[in-house]
Formats: sequence, structure tokens, C-alpha cells
Amino acid sequence: ALQSLATDIARVLGDVRAAVEDWGAMRDKARAIADAIRRSPPSPLRPEQVAEGVAFIEWLADNHFTFLGYRCHDLVRKDGQDALQIVPGTSLGILGDTHSKEVAVSFAALPPEVRAYARRPELLVITKSTSRSTVHRSGFLDYIAIKRFDNDGQVCGEHRFLGLFAHGAYSANPADIPLLRNKTADVIRRVNVPAGGHAEKQLINILDNYPRDELFQISEDELLRTATGILHLADRQRFRLFVRRDTFERFVTCLIYAPRELYVTRVRQKWQAVLMRAFNGQSSDFNVHLSESKLARIMITVRTAPGRVPPFDVRALEAHLAVAARLWGDDLKEALVGVL
Repeated sequence: ALQSLATDIARVLGDVRAAVEDWGAMRDKARAIADAIRRSPPSPLRPEQVAEGVAFIEWLADNHFTFLGYRCHDLVRKDGQDALQIVPGTSLGILGDTHSKEVAVSFAALPPEVRAYARRPELLVITKSTSRSTVHRSGFLDYIAIKRFDNDGQVCGEHRFLGLFAHGAYSANPADIPLLRNKTADVIRRVNVPAGGHAEKQLINILDNYPRDELFQISEDELLRTATGILHLADRQRFRLFVRRDTFERFVTCLIYAPRELYVTRVRQKWQAVLMRAFNGQSSDFNVHLSESKLARIMITVRTAPGRVPPFDVRALEAHLAVAARLWGDDLKEALVGVL
């Protein structure tokens, strides 16, 4: 046990040393990538997409992201399937020790239909890694991929950064953050509520207080559906569930809105058990947000294995969670009322 502990401590100290020594080089790399994209924009992307992507990369490098690891990959065909091949000599920080690996193992483990996302013509992919950080603070590492394009406008690889968003990224207004400012503004426009009215103010408040990690990762269409659903709750004492499946099927996020008086630890544990079974989960974690609202917001993230997330019905799952939140006294009251 002592030897195992000593090995873990040495590994963590090694991660800290590698991240600190290469931090400057990783930040400089991000800035160089932004400059290169600005000088030679990928042809399949709209100019406004490129401009916002470049602004986001520069925002990351401006002390809004703690760079912990970097690696460059080529998108190649191996044994008839797409693979991300590590470019020799590019690894930095906690990704610096490749142990002679040639391909990204995590990408190779994905189902073919999920690996197909690698060729989609988009500049940025923002998600969470399956590994927890051993540096700076505990939590799942933020994964930021910047896609590379060849002269024909086809995706040919990616720059991959691992790290953690700085605390300022969570407290800043979305309107001041590249990518988020356009995403939230477009959602407000598409909901089409009267400008300056109560509904618009409610919608802005929903977006400003939306779980920040989710706001970075969620697509505009998914955010539109979820934000509209939350807006229609209008602080009524109702139970609602919103589900988002990670692009790479490594986790499922579940936003639960429930009357505040329903929320207790025992009920939350029941919800986690229900969601773990529903998504064939390997583990789960949660975050609770309580405000002056009559509704509590509980976000449960279920860690899943790619290709092993079973089909699910959100409304049926929502009903199951509502039943799980009922107390024995609720059932007794209903039974008594039924015979009176």
C-alpha cells in the first residue's frame, strides 16, 4: 500500500512538473495556431465562424485556460478506418510522455459512427476528457480540439489541448466570451420574445446562469430547445428533465428541475441510481444550484462507455424520476384521498 501511494505521489508530481515546465510553450502554441488560422482560414468555414474561433483561442491564451497538455494529430486511415496518428515531437505537458504510442487510443476505441465526427468541417470541439486532472484542481479535464484542414479544405488532423478553464471563465458574463456570446445571442433571437420584455429578461437570466461547462459544449440547437423548455417552466412547481448526450458518447448530462422542497440528499441519490441504470453508466457526479427560484436545479453527469448508451425516452425517464422523488407520506395521502 505504501509503495502504491509513493508511486501515485511521484506520478502526480511528474504531471505538475511537466505542466509547469511546458505551460509557456503550450500557451505560445495556442497563439501561433490562432495566427495561422487568421492568415489562412479553412475554406469550408464561414468567415464569421473563423473569426469567432480565433477570438476564442486567443481568449483561452489570455489567462482563461490552464494549459496542462498538448499534442498534434494527423487524421489518417489505418486498416480501413479513421485514426488519429500522433505527430512525433509535438507532445507537451501531461501528454509529453507518449511511451512510443503512434495513435490516440481513446479515439481508436470510439465506434465508427462516432469517429466520423472527426471529419466534420468545424473548427473547434469542446468537451470533457475521461481523465481527472492531477494538477491545479480536481475535476475532469477540459478537452479542446482545433481541427486542421488541408489545401483542399478537408479535415486532416487536430491540435488537442487538455487543461482546465480558469475560474474567471465561470464567473464572466457569456456576452463577454467568444463563441458563447454568439451562441447565446442567436438563441435569444431565435426564441423571438419581445425585446426588453419580461420573457427576454428571464431567458437572458437562464443563459447567464446555465451550467458553464455545458454552455461551452452544447450545440446552439440543443441549447435553444433546453432554454425554451426552462423558460416555459416559468418558475412553476413542476418537474422537468433535459438530457444531452456527449458527441463522443463518453457521458450524458441530465438537468433536473424540481420543486425545492423535493430536493434532499436521499432523493438525489435515487435519481443518480435511476439515471445510472438508464444510461448503462459507469459512474456519476452531480452539481446542485439553489437560488431564489421555487425550483432547484440538479445536474447529474453519468459517465458512459462509447457505443454502449442504450436508447432512452426522456419523458418516460422524467416520469420515473418524479416517482422516485415521492415520499411515503405522499403515497399515503393519495391513498387516503382515494377512499374518502
